[in-house]
Amino acid sequence: MLSYLSAESKTFDFVRLNRLLEKPRKTGVIEFRGPYYTPVTYGYLKDLLEDWGEYVDGFKFAGGSMRLLTRDKTKKMIDLCHQHNVYVSTGGFVERVIVQGPDAVDNYLEECKTLEFDIVEVSSGLASIKLEDKVAIVKQVQRLGMKAKPEVSMMIGAGAGTHIVGYKTRMRTFADVAKETTAHLNAGANVLMLESEGITEDLPPRRWRKDVVKKLVDKFGYHTWMFEASDPPVFKWYLKTFGKDVNLFIDHSQIVEFNAWRLGLWGDSDIWKGKRLSYPANKG
Repeated sequence: MLSYLSAESKTFDFVRLNRLLEKPRKTGVIEFRGPYYTPVTYGYLKDLLEDWGEYVDGFKFAGGSMRLLTRDKTKKMIDLCHQHNVYVSTGGFVERVIVQGPDAVDNYLEECKTLEFDIVEVSSGLASIKLEDKVAIVKQVQRLGMKAKPEVSMMIGAGAGTHIVGYKTRMRTFADVAKETTAHLNAGANVLMLESEGITEDLPPRRWRKDVVKKLVDKFGYHTWMFEASDPPVFKWYLKTFGKDVNLFIDHSQIVEFNAWRLGLWGDSDIWKGKRLSYPANKG
């Protein structure tokens, strides 16, 4: 069956692809990283969304990058995303804001509301924030009419591309991670971000904590999670393991490669597996 991607005919639309649901999607949600490692300017984002917007669901300001922009520019980028039915996330900036105290957190959340952010990520990868305080922030985000996305990490003391070398880190137990997950779900969060540090990032594939991922999925279901998978080998493993409806966070540079794999367009050897490939010499 041919997939329905948009009302506009696609190039070579006789070539069969996996079906992709129209937005807004509840499964197979793909959030992509905005400015941080690269600037991702307004013009670049506009071109990206005009060409590839139907294949992505969310846009994330990483590393508090919006603090370096004017309010007008930030709002302009948010409005652009909304025009393409793409939600906008703050990224984990609250763990930087909380350094200045609870009033700063309240001011931050109020400004998020004014700017029309859709999702406030609540993270503590670099900072040690008590669970009850994180839960309180989750509840406050929801009281203001936004969605909270708590970030859960197996590793404390790393994040934001620190690559852990030279950082004092520690690993958490599965029980501790499960306890935090339960607390956020009880507070009303619908989707949690699983940070890649301690799971896949900076680790060779043989040392990926696939066991932790599978235990979290078994206990809470895979639609509870958005997995950070900003390296192609990582997102390919998630796709092969959990299927095309898995929720993932990827880099903006990977949108095309990711969707080629998700839609069965290219790359995955299963496309050719068991198929009879022939083009008769006497054809015509």
